[in-house]
Amino acid sequence: MSKVILDSSALIALIKNETGADVVEPLLGKIVMSTLNVAEVAGILIDLGMSHEECKNSIEPYIDVVVPLDVQQSFDIAFLKKHTKHKGLSIGDRACIALGIKMVLPIYTADKVWADLDLEGAEIILIR
Repeated sequence: MSKVILDSSALIALIKNETGADVVEPLLGKIVMSTLNVAEVAGILIDLGMSHEECKNSIEPYIDVVVPLDVQQSFDIAFLKKHTKHKGLSIGDRACIALGIKMVLPIYTADKVWADLDLEGAEIILIR
C-alpha cells in the first residue's frame, strides 16, 4: 500500500467533513505528515475551541506516520520559499511539499493556489 503526504488543509477538510473529505477518506491507512503540519492542524482545531485532548483525539487516528523535521528538510523548506513566494505559501505548506519531494510521494492539498506550482519532484493533487 503506497503512502501519501497530506497537507494540513486536506486533514482539516476531513476532520470538518468539508468539500474534498470524500477524496481524503480513501487515503486513510496511507497518510504521512510532518510534525510541522500536525502542529498546524492542532493549532487550527484549538482556535476552533477544542481542548488539548479533543485535538489529539481528532488528529491522531488519521495519521499513520508522522515525520519529524531534520536539518536537511529545514534547508529544503527554506529553498522552496524562493519558488513559492509569489503564491504566499506558508512554512507549513513548504514543509509539506518538501516532505513529498523527499519521500517521492504524492501530496494531497485543499489549497487551490498550489494547482499551478511547477516544482521538480512534487506531485500535487487537489482534493477540491
